[in-house]
Amino acid sequence: MMPQHSPAPSAWRRIQTAWGLPDLAGKGRFVTANLIDSLGNGLAVAFTIVFFVKTTSLSLAAVGAALTIGQLLVLPFPLFIGRLLDTYGPRTVVAAGNWISAAGFIGFLFSHAVWQIVLWQFVVQLGSTAFWMGNSPLTVLVAQGGERARWFGFVRALRNVGVGFGGAASAVALSIGTVAGLQAVMVINVVTFAVAGWLVITLRVAETSEEAGAGPAEPKPAEPERAAGETTGAPSGGYRTVLKDTRYLRLVATNLSFVFASTVISVLLAVYAVDNLDVGAWIVGVFVVLNAVMVALLQTLASRWIESRRPVTVLVLALLFNAAAFVVFGTLLVLPGWAVIAGLLIAMVLYTVAEMLSSPPTSELSVVMAPEHLRGRYLGVYQLSWSIGGAVAPALLTALLEGGAALPWVFLTAISVLAVPLALGLDRRPAATNEAAPAGDVAPVEQLDGDPVG
Repeated sequence: MMPQHSPAPSAWRRIQTAWGLPDLAGKGRFVTANLIDSLGNGLAVAFTIVFFVKTTSLSLAAVGAALTIGQLLVLPFPLFIGRLLDTYGPRTVVAAGNWISAAGFIGFLFSHAVWQIVLWQFVVQLGSTAFWMGNSPLTVLVAQGGERARWFGFVRALRNVGVGFGGAASAVALSIGTVAGLQAVMVINVVTFAVAGWLVITLRVAETSEEAGAGPAEPKPAEPERAAGETTGAPSGGYRTVLKDTRYLRLVATNLSFVFASTVISVLLAVYAVDNLDVGAWIVGVFVVLNAVMVALLQTLASRWIESRRPVTVLVLALLFNAAAFVVFGTLLVLPGWAVIAGLLIAMVLYTVAEMLSSPPTSELSVVMAPEHLRGRYLGVYQLSWSIGGAVAPALLTALLEGGAALPWVFLTAISVLAVPLALGLDRRPAATNEAAPAGDVAPVEQLDGDPVG
């Protein structure tokens, strides 16, 4: 009998592999839902404040305060969403998150008072939090036990592309200037989020899960594996179990340094460069675009490099790149004017490399280090690092900047360096204890995919 040979990969699949893209065959609904959510979020971020200023009689300050209060009200809800994830699975939670956001955007259309804006901003942010909390475990299921780093990198790249196009679309909408035009854009946002929810809820998750024959990519939990959206009854344990898992809390603390780093562009860069370095605002805009383009074009290639290396090694590299970037940002204060632009370019490249390196391993570890039957609760605690860090960073970093132009960079460098020992050893098997180890501790993370460690 002649030996059978597997068919040669198609030209498109060879391009996907070379560019670090995951196998997208059969994943169109998941990809489209992520792209829609990113477009919608990009549109909302750049569009919402002006929408309310144009469609209501409220002042800019009142609108900004209402939106901030609405977002702050969501801070404790990741813990509640975590319980829902354990009960209903990521597919249901992600779809519900999209529909909740759609309901919030409908509320925006009829909001004219501060309390109404607060209410519907809370609803929109609650839906967004549910989406992103469920999207990581859903990505693990869609990845079929392989290419997890590529999938997380691809989702990150989609997010950057979507936010960029969403921001551009909002600029076009704002140029129209009429109330009817602004309301039409909001209606489009409602429809797209509703469609995204439908795409997710109709995913054939059971066919893409580990039980579909892809082979176990994650350590098996003590309880039987379940597909997203299915329940196995009330899970044993709770948030007390999460708070006793010091390894996972180290991951949460490590991620907090990345959360603070992620706010540099939106909170710190422009005011620092313009007020302290005497750099034109348009130059800052160029560097922001450079960051977005680098992530959109190179994130998947970075994920291809990441997938053959231990996640903790990549995390440490990302922390060190961040620290180097913040040192360069801080030293620009003592450089001559002709060197400041070159220094900003170097710092932005280092910062962007750290961003690309940190996203796939933190997303992956947040899922695979958690016991499957308590994964939602674990992700609820992990999400708090984003919620609390995102809320604290603007006030803290701007206060430091007022105290001295170098202080925020000293702080950011310090927390990046101090996070290195927290990250070391996260992927090692814990020492034997009297209590059963979490499911994510059954095997070292670098062995989960069965790939050689580079």
